[in-house]
Amino acid sequence: MDSANPGISASLNEWLDWLLALHAQEIDLGLDRISKVAHKLGVLNDTPYIISVAGTNGKGSSVAMLCSIYQAAGYSVGSYTSPHILNFNERIQVNQTPVSDETIVAAFSSIEAARGDVKLTYFEFSTLAAWVIFQQEQLDVWVLEVGLGGRLDAVNAADADIALITAIDVDHSDWLGNDRELIALEKAGIMRSGKPSVCSDADIPKKLLGYAEDQNVDLICLGDAFQYISKACESESHDYDSTPAWQFLVSPELSANKNLVSLDNLPYPALQGSFQLQNASGVIAVVQQSDDHLPVDKASIVQGLLQVKHPGRLQTLVYGNVSWLIDVAHNPQSAEVLAGYLTQKSFKGDAVFSVLEDKDYSKMIRQICPFINHWYIADLKVPRAAGVSQLKQTMIDSGVDEGSIIVCSDIHSAASQAYEKNIAKSESNILCWGSFYTVSQCMEKLNNLRGR
Repeated sequence: MDSANPGISASLNEWLDWLLALHAQEIDLGLDRISKVAHKLGVLNDTPYIISVAGTNGKGSSVAMLCSIYQAAGYSVGSYTSPHILNFNERIQVNQTPVSDETIVAAFSSIEAARGDVKLTYFEFSTLAAWVIFQQEQLDVWVLEVGLGGRLDAVNAADADIALITAIDVDHSDWLGNDRELIALEKAGIMRSGKPSVCSDADIPKKLLGYAEDQNVDLICLGDAFQYISKACESESHDYDSTPAWQFLVSPELSANKNLVSLDNLPYPALQGSFQLQNASGVIAVVQQSDDHLPVDKASIVQGLLQVKHPGRLQTLVYGNVSWLIDVAHNPQSAEVLAGYLTQKSFKGDAVFSVLEDKDYSKMIRQICPFINHWYIADLKVPRAAGVSQLKQTMIDSGVDEGSIIVCSDIHSAASQAYEKNIAKSESNILCWGSFYTVSQCMEKLNNLRGR
């Protein structure tokens, strides 16, 4: 029997602690539980336009750009993402503003009253809470980020009007497997027969294409239906902070019978990293494919790209003489992208680093090793965290000099020691990366440093 729920007067943190203990497994994929409770709540009845976003990397940035563009166009937008960095409220936003603790607690209470004996996971409770809140707000569009995989992820209980699949790589192998093609097939599960879908992966997996054909999905892909071109990309020395113009180009064969239209002189998204053009091109394809339901002009696309924000992704924070680069890169593909950015910026400095044990962190470390002088590492002290002894040994095996590794009691201590070591220098850089948990715990400490 479940322990008594916290009640409507409890704090959000009390509810979150209770939810973590409610289901025996942290991850339990499947749609039966959430579908039953969603039906009882009626949250998926008469929904507005729904955009679902899946992929290994680029999901969060794509969601952020979609929300920014649609809000610039005058629509009311709800977004659901995971995980959060500092506060749970980051997951559920209305018009790019996190909803209040009280709003979430009220949603949790209504879900608890409806679920009966259905044991929901933390993520299923969170997903339902977003839908309850979005329904109450009577929004124009929901933008939903898939948490894990696609086909069996809780978000997929909602039928998307259009699906976006971003870059695909091997990740979460304990649940999705070690084969990129099979992982792509899992992500393809968010696509719906007879509905449009977009893939912004530059190397489209064959099984994704096969699924779309078998299920009669109207799929358009980067490199085939559309592409992006930036003159800036021709120069390795280009500083992407200068917001270069770029083009969204559409295949002539498709422009005649679809809503796709080429766009010239687009501003670079207000997010760091040249790879954001790949994400932005997929986003624009989604926006144009959705034009019959949510018309958006070029001016709104431009405004949305210029105003988009996404904390924790190549984010720079400066404290005194120390420049922190914060990035949630947590798998080999995202580490490769991070390494490309560090190369562009001629980055050299120290790192605060830790990972989850189910990641291929040897490949990750080898990508970033050339840019780092000293590594401040610690156990994340969360489920699935890599033990610090194994982490250190893997780093040594991956080419890191043992003398450059400083083992700390926790990430707060790692951030503090890295900061104290660098604060006396006239100019210094610290990279925080490896996991959402690493970034979250580091940023908690940096918020304390801000008060100094």
